[in-house]
Amino acid sequence: MGGGAPAQDRELRAQGRQTVQRLLEAGLAEFYERGFQAVRVDDVVRRANTSHGTFYLYFKNKDDLFKALLRDALHDMDAITDAFPQVTRNKAGRAALRQWVDSFCETYGAHAAVIGILSQAELVGEEVWGDGLQVLYKLAKAMARGMTAASDAQSPDGQAGLAEQAELTAFALLMMLERVNYLLSEEIPLPREDMVDRLTAIIYAAFHSP
Repeated sequence: MGGGAPAQDRELRAQGRQTVQRLLEAGLAEFYERGFQAVRVDDVVRRANTSHGTFYLYFKNKDDLFKALLRDALHDMDAITDAFPQVTRNKAGRAALRQWVDSFCETYGAHAAVIGILSQAELVGEEVWGDGLQVLYKLAKAMARGMTAASDAQSPDGQAGLAEQAELTAFALLMMLERVNYLLSEEIPLPREDMVDRLTAIIYAAFHSP
């Protein structure tokens, strides 16, 4: 995926890195407050307390800035994907799952504005939207593997042919996770820790029925 090309293609000195970070933070705040369509480069440079010339030194346009933010978000979501645990059917497995759900919520919260925009294909274009979908599918696969690995090891014959079903279940649960975190990011008064507990219980029960 392209994006943020000037900042990617050359080594930045300390001051340049600070400027890029300031522009990224300003862009993230503007996207969160105004939405993708309403944000202008004027808004970003004003919030970053810099000039248009400086902005265009590092980014081609608003879309390029968004792609740089998205690249960071997808990188962190990839890390969350790789960290999905093998959830055994005991207290330790459930505790590991809860820790992962909590980390997912933190990561989503840090990139909520970008992820929210990413879900609107008509705004960001097919290429960017497709990149987001790939991460989503990868995460669903990781969830399915982590939730079924212990059962597969205990009774591999009985689990044959269920991989696709497990991935569909994981995908549905992932959609639930995303929507709850979207509501949390909108500052709707939901008790975060209680929601993490409830989400953990639902995911656990979906794969480890009594």
